[in-house]
Amino acid sequence: MNNLDHFEIVNLLIQLGVMILAARLFGELARKLHQPMVVGEIIAGVILGPSILGSINMDLYELLFPLKGDSGVVLEGIISVSVVLLLFIAGMEVELDLVWQQGKKALYTSLFALIIPLVTGFVASYFFPSLFSLQSADDKLVFSLFIGTTLSITALPVIARVLMDLNIFKTKMGMVIIASAMIIDILGWIIFSVILSMMGESSGSMSVGQTIIATLLFTFLMLTVGKSMINRTLPWINKSFAWPGGLLSIAMVLCFLSAAFTEYIGIHAIFGAFIIGVALGDSQHMTERAKEIVHQFINNIFGPLFFVSIGLYVNFVTSFNLSIVLALIVLALTSKLAGAYIGARLGGLRKFQSLAVGFGMNTHGTLEVILGTIALNNGLITKEVFVGIVIMVIVSILISAPLMKYSLMLAKKDKEKRKKALQQ
Repeated sequence: MNNLDHFEIVNLLIQLGVMILAARLFGELARKLHQPMVVGEIIAGVILGPSILGSINMDLYELLFPLKGDSGVVLEGIISVSVVLLLFIAGMEVELDLVWQQGKKALYTSLFALIIPLVTGFVASYFFPSLFSLQSADDKLVFSLFIGTTLSITALPVIARVLMDLNIFKTKMGMVIIASAMIIDILGWIIFSVILSMMGESSGSMSVGQTIIATLLFTFLMLTVGKSMINRTLPWINKSFAWPGGLLSIAMVLCFLSAAFTEYIGIHAIFGAFIIGVALGDSQHMTERAKEIVHQFINNIFGPLFFVSIGLYVNFVTSFNLSIVLALIVLALTSKLAGAYIGARLGGLRKFQSLAVGFGMNTHGTLEVILGTIALNNGLITKEVFVGIVIMVIVSILISAPLMKYSLMLAKKDKEKRKKALQQ
């Protein structure tokens, strides 16, 4: 790539400005409608992309977001960094102590909420590949694993926000949901790293078996030795460096070096960012205030750039396939609900409580979109499947809170009914 000329620099700066502004405006609109801001940010990208702006004025769209040129390559690089940073803060939300405290309830809920959607998605796509417009039989195994993994992941940041809005975040049920989502995050991304290796995403020479071993070894070392070293070093950093600038700089250094390492050994960079985020965020010296500073920095600058970029180069109108959309929505909602409900019941929760957990775990979000983006860029899925995944994510976000609220109301009535029965 040559140096950017005067016009390309101007174009890049305008792109960034327009994307962040549109993300903020539509994100705030979504917030006023009691929806996560990510929904508005994705819609902003659809409006700026070929679906809306391109259909109104294609010349303006191509002028603003050219498909060719060095400025587009630079923008793609910035978006790739945004994805790494998003997974970094997602990892920081994982609290390992909380996972252990929930014990059997979280273990059963997470395993069934992971396994049942994973198997359901794999079987449906493996035996009915035409349902998802799979082009090549050679990709059937990897494609089926991809669909299963996409259906099995729970959006930890989104469900945390839903639980806070419903004022049950600190309740036992809320803790079960959060702990289960954390376990699914870790297991889901280990599976995801293997899928990326099978996709040929990495340019390394490691086999699938070597990738699995490297992934497990890296995860174990980072969450034990790495976590211990971070925990011992952070007090010195907080004391010796200007706060919060020093802590923010070190956090970014750890994020990028860990991401670079996993990319180098054949695992995708985002996995390294996620695991180091878990290790750093779980440190007792990483205060909530420090976490909030990192979150604000990434969520308000880099996060919007990624979510807006989702709609910039995909036409959601021409790539909309009703059968694929319906298949993904039905499979995602039913399999996740069934898995989480069964797991919660086996963990000891009552019927309506388990139903509330099922609807809570049914929230999809950032991780699925990132996974879909990588799969699309590697030619594993079509634009129609990608659009279906994004729509499935939005639908799950919109319906999770009201359905969970209704289930909690039924659980409360059931508790009152049982209490009256005992008094009689």
